[in-house]
Amino acid sequence: MSELRYEILPRYQIVLCRRERDYLTLETLAASAGLHPALVDRFVEVGLLDLIEWAGNKLFFDTAAIARLRLIERLRRDIGVNLAGLGVVLDLLDRLCALRLENEWLRGRL
Repeated sequence: MSELRYEILPRYQIVLCRRERDYLTLETLAASAGLHPALVDRFVEVGLLDLIEWAGNKLFFDTAAIARLRLIERLRRDIGVNLAGLGVVLDLLDRLCALRLENEWLRGRL
């Protein structure tokens, strides 16, 4: 009688790649954060939120802007940080994130 043998083959994760980025309009971004579009536009004007593209009178944002906008709103609502303070806090948080990434990269090289 012949013996059956099974081999365990390596499994590979499927990674989906998109060539096109998802963009959000000002209205869609504002609605996803529960804010008025004029307030989001004000955040763009003072430099708290970056836009990806400006086509005519339409502003387009990366989907990562949703998380940043929610953070801005939490800082305003829960802590009472004003617009000038928001710029400082967000800058410090961005620097902290960059330092963490650099630290992880350096630790990986050891």
